[in-house]
Amino acid sequence: MAEAENKKNEQPGTEPEEFMDETAEEIMDETVEEAMDEAVEEAVDETGAEDAVDETEAEGTSDPGNEEEPEPKAPAGSREKALSEKVAALEDKVKRQMAEFDNFRKRTSKEKEQMFSMGEKSVIEKMLPVVDNFERGLAAVPENEKDSAIVSGMEMVYKQLIKQLEDLGVKPIEAVGKEFDPNFHNAVMQVESDEFETGVVAQEFQKGYTYHDMVIRHSMVGVVS
Repeated sequence: MAEAENKKNEQPGTEPEEFMDETAEEIMDETVEEAMDEAVEEAVDETGAEDAVDETEAEGTSDPGNEEEPEPKAPAGSREKALSEKVAALEDKVKRQMAEFDNFRKRTSKEKEQMFSMGEKSVIEKMLPVVDNFERGLAAVPENEKDSAIVSGMEMVYKQLIKQLEDLGVKPIEAVGKEFDPNFHNAVMQVESDEFETGVVAQEFQKGYTYHDMVIRHSMVGVVS
């Protein structure tokens, strides 16, 4: 029993989306099969009922004492029409269910992507202060110590961290020299500058970042008054 459970656990897992798609397809196959079985059963029942009526009518005709007149038999064309209408109704039912499953699959896939994006965004927000500390630490290194092994190691780790963030879709917001934009910049003070015009960002106190074109942290800046 334990070996069977271990073998079951050793089987490769499937992604949530693949599992959802396979489950939806299995349900659709079962629905189509049930609908076809229902159509066949109805056709068989109807055929069997008609055969029984034919046999009864034949027996009544062969009995000389039977004075009742047989009921008129429904034309073959009307029976085929009724059966076609039932099949069409079942096909319409299956198509509606297929559309409902397709909408369900799209909705759940979109919700899963949103949840994943929110979780990733939350992790990135927690990593940004680490990036800030790396930048402050590297900026504070004296000029005569920038070639030391420790500083070189810090620079390598910092570049690797920035590369990973870029691969995730994280980009720094351009601030200095750009016109102040409240969608990306958070003005914390007004400054005077001979280099930039009024309304232009002259200083950046904290770097801002976007995640897939969505701001996850605004830049803290000083704007020329």
